[in-house]
Amino acid sequence: MHMKRKIQTNFFCKSNHWSKRMLKIKEIVTKVIKIDDLGFKKNNFYFVNLVFVDDNKIKNINKMYRKKNIATDVLTFVNFIKNNKNKNETYCDIFFSAETIKKDAKKNLLNFYDHITHLIIHCFLHVNGYDHKKESDFIKMKKLEEKILMQFNIQSPYLS
Repeated sequence: MHMKRKIQTNFFCKSNHWSKRMLKIKEIVTKVIKIDDLGFKKNNFYFVNLVFVDDNKIKNINKMYRKKNIATDVLTFVNFIKNNKNKNETYCDIFFSAETIKKDAKKNLLNFYDHITHLIIHCFLHVNGYDHKKESDFIKMKKLEEKILMQFNIQSPYLS
């Protein structure tokens, strides 16, 4: 648990597509969480489950919760709760599908780990209230993602 920001991360590998990638992904998450621009509030507690699945599993989750019968790269679910000590707690379940992420990275000529770094940043921004339903919100979120990606020497995925 990262004490400064009170963020507890749990990793669940539910697909053999992820096994050999987990160590590197844990390193990426550890670095990304330290970025101030993500908006993690210091007086909040965050419980983040990162679940690494295959296309079939993410398709089932997408169908069940979003009524979309397709595989996708990532799904982020966030719940905000005040605990009995009147502290804010944020519970997050983030599901990633290696097959779709690998396919998208290849199609867009992106390095797999650069692409997943972007997706992790994108999800953590969602956790902290950012959205992209309106064009103006998309532009704001995109600019912040690009700013954070620059700290990792990763080119904007939006350029292509």
